[in-house]
Amino acid sequence: MKAFLDKDFLLNTDTAKILYHEAAASCPIIDYHCHISPKEIWENIHYDSITQVWLGGDHYKWRLMRCAGIDEKYITGDASAHDKFITWAKVLGKAIGNPLYHWSHLELRRYFGYEGILNESTAEEVWNLCNEQLHRPDFGVRDLVTRSNVETICTTDDPIDTLEYHEKLEKDPTFKTTVLPAWRPDKAMNLEKDTWKDYLSKLEKASGIRIDSFASLKQALSNRMDYFAAHRCSLSDHGLDYVMYAPATDEEVERIFCERYNGAVLSEGDIAKFKTAFMLYVAHQYKTRGWVMQLHYGCRRDNNPPMFDKLGPDTGYDCVNNTAPSTETAAFLGALEKDGALPKTILYSLDTNDNSAIDTICGCFQSSEAVSKVQHGSAWWFNDHFDGMMQQLRSLGNLGYLAGFVGMLTDSRSFLSYPRHEYFRRILCRLLGEWVAEGMYPEDLDTLKEIVRDISYRNAKAYFNFASDNV
Repeated sequence: MKAFLDKDFLLNTDTAKILYHEAAASCPIIDYHCHISPKEIWENIHYDSITQVWLGGDHYKWRLMRCAGIDEKYITGDASAHDKFITWAKVLGKAIGNPLYHWSHLELRRYFGYEGILNESTAEEVWNLCNEQLHRPDFGVRDLVTRSNVETICTTDDPIDTLEYHEKLEKDPTFKTTVLPAWRPDKAMNLEKDTWKDYLSKLEKASGIRIDSFASLKQALSNRMDYFAAHRCSLSDHGLDYVMYAPATDEEVERIFCERYNGAVLSEGDIAKFKTAFMLYVAHQYKTRGWVMQLHYGCRRDNNPPMFDKLGPDTGYDCVNNTAPSTETAAFLGALEKDGALPKTILYSLDTNDNSAIDTICGCFQSSEAVSKVQHGSAWWFNDHFDGMMQQLRSLGNLGYLAGFVGMLTDSRSFLSYPRHEYFRRILCRLLGEWVAEGMYPEDLDTLKEIVRDISYRNAKAYFNFASDNV
């Protein structure tokens, strides 16, 4: 029987152990998609308790606690920080099979040096240990990032954001991690939302452009892209129901904009036409600017109306939506390619049934412009567990060029989430080691180490045009 979470955790062959310890473990982290706050990095905030850093805003943990029948008082309610943590520890102690069990214990070991197991009987001990360390002067969020060997962070930023904290961090020589903005214009596109017109007013103020047509909306977006580019942005990100393709004439799109602007309720067909026109426009802009386009889709959000009314979005009530039509994804990319306007693109779906579709679509649009110009993104959100990562890696290996993969992201709001990169790297090395053990690839350690370093670090650095390689 293997010991839990020892140095060879998940590494089940000699080759896997060599690849992880000699190639993967020392690679810096490039976290090219996350939701952490640049303001909190600039201010180098210190946490009051382990509850604040672990349970505040973490809807992964909230969902698990609800599944265990925990009263909302101990999740998002008014229970004390101590009682919330003790309740979480009780749930975690029996969370067999859930990646949160692994992630939580990796975080306890990597940041707090706690080698034991967190459960109901050890909860008080861990509470005291973690809080004592969190109150040390060297436990601010900058220290956590530095300790995690994070070289680059790309946050998620709305077009109206001032990016003032990115600007401050760029000028701060004391913090070595590069913090870059990433463009997330969903609120400008989602015209079916009740908040859309109010958002346009905010975008008008940020851009200085009166928005009363689709043409002027495009001008405002271009203006803000210029601003983001001046702050070193080179990535975009979109949260989509699915990648749609419903082409329309300029006149149709202007009509749809005008009708919605004046309060009309649009048909599903008109919404699709507008969103297609929006995505085609911004993709052209990304191509011109050399930006990467990330498309996250396959999620049905806010499925519990009473709890959405009470807590709002991003509180643990989303699910996988398995209605993403690959024909429209391919048609959308094809239309861009026809115009010579397809940027480097990463496709992510929450539905693992889309793995083969994504990998075969990617293969249709590769070119010498970049290694794996169109990428199958890392196993994401509900899929960033052992099985989900293995499935994504196997599918990409079977149908594409695994060696060109840009690797893991955290997609997290927590500064303690970086051990997820370790988790991913261990799984990657395990898979490669198994292929070697089964005679499916030679034990060419030099080449295997290069592949591991590339996927763990180098590929992302080259793909996103970050600074020169040093590993």
